[in-house]
Amino acid sequence: MARGHQKIQSQQKNAKKQADLKKAKGHDQKTAAKAALVFSCYVCKSQMPDPKTFKQHFESKHPKSALPPELEGVEA
Repeated sequence: MARGHQKIQSQQKNAKKQADLKKAKGHDQKTAAKAALVFSCYVCKSQMPDPKTFKQHFESKHPKSALPPELEGVEA
């Protein structure tokens, strides 16, 4: 085992390098997309990114339900 210590050092160096690469990569697209969905339909629990899309969804999918107060002034 002449390379025992050198092998351990190499493994530690590689682990640090892999951790730095993972950190530099940042966040993934799935997390960013999920964060962008801020409006949630109280009838079907669907999520929408903006109020215009939310109002279009609500008018087409739930025409008999009352419009939520946050969509009153929104132009579709």
